[in-house]
Formats: sequence, structure tokens, C-alpha cells
Amino acid sequence: MKKLIMLLMAVCLMIPTVEAQNKTLEKARKKEYKQKIKQYKKEGWKLFGSSRTLEVALLTHYDKLNSLGDDGSEEIGIASKFKSKNVGHQMAINNACVTYAQKAGSRVKGRIVSDMQGDGVNADTEFDKFYSAYERLVEKEIKGEMQESYSIIRELGDGNYEMQTYFIVNESAASKARIRAMENAARESEMAQKYAQKISDFVREGFKDE
Repeated sequence: MKKLIMLLMAVCLMIPTVEAQNKTLEKARKKEYKQKIKQYKKEGWKLFGSSRTLEVALLTHYDKLNSLGDDGSEEIGIASKFKSKNVGHQMAINNACVTYAQKAGSRVKGRIVSDMQGDGVNADTEFDKFYSAYERLVEKEIKGEMQESYSIIRELGDGNYEMQTYFIVNESAASKARIRAMENAARESEMAQKYAQKISDFVREGFKDE
């Protein structure tokens, strides 16, 4: 009974702290939102391909990210100096996929090089083919897992535009794309097949501790 009372007292003491933290976080989010909207308007950005306002689009974007918590990440695709807005939009989508694939490849390479060198394996040369194939395949596979949130566009002059397209990535779903890419890329490298389980573990980790 004494232990139960102490536990209840501890919980009661924790509640005000949690509430204070939530209020601080909410205040920081509102400040972040206002600063972002101010920046967009100052730099001449406008919402592209939507009947909504930029304010609503950004709020919706943040809500989706917050609902996913640690499992959600943001990816941005950039396109510049184009005249056709639709072409620019596709360029931004492709750029986001390439950027995600490069980050995925760099993360796995960093882990493999570190671990394999400890085993006396020259991972830099043995895995070059695997890294190249892995990034190429992640770029292909991740397109189905990246959820476009909103795009902004601005004029550069001379009929040219610049665009930024924002995506939300569910890393649990994206890990399946990375695994598919890893399995296909491993077929191109005997060394990767040898260390398949360890590489698979690295790929499954995603970007959680970044």
C-alpha cells in the first residue's frame, strides 16, 4: 500500500512537468510556423497546384509530421531555372528521390566501412558496386513511399521559375523500400551477399538516430 501511495505521488508530481513541456513545445511550434510563413512571403514563394492557402498547407504538413512522431521525416525536392511549371514539379520530385537515396546510401556505407574495417575487410573497394546499385534502386523504390505534402514556386525572372516540393516519409514504410533495394543490389556484389544480414540490419535502422 505504501509503495502504491508513493507511486501515485510521483505521478502527480510528474503531471505538471509534462504539461509545462507540452506548452513549451506548442509555443515553439507556433513560433516556427509563423517564421516559416514570414520567410516564404518575404522570398516571394507561392503555393503551387492547390486551391488551399499557403498557411493551411503548412499547418497540414506540420500536423502530419507531428502525428508520425519519430517515424516521420521530411524530404525536400528542389528545381530551378525552368519555364514549364509541370516540368519543374517533376524535376523537384526526382530531386527529392535522389536526395533520399543518397542519404540512405551514405548511411549504410558509413556503417559498413566502420564495421568491416574492424574485420580487416577493404570495404571501400569491395562494396562500391553495391553502394551504386543500392542508391539507384532506393531512388526507384522510394517513389511509392514518399507522400507529397505541398509545393511552393517563385519567379526568377526571364520566364524562369524555382520550385520546392515537400514530402513526408513514413520511415516504417520506407524501410520496406530500402530492404527491397538492398536485396536487389546485393545480387550484384558477392561481398554484399556474404555480409547480407549485417547490411540488412543497417538498412532496417533507417534514419532514426540522425
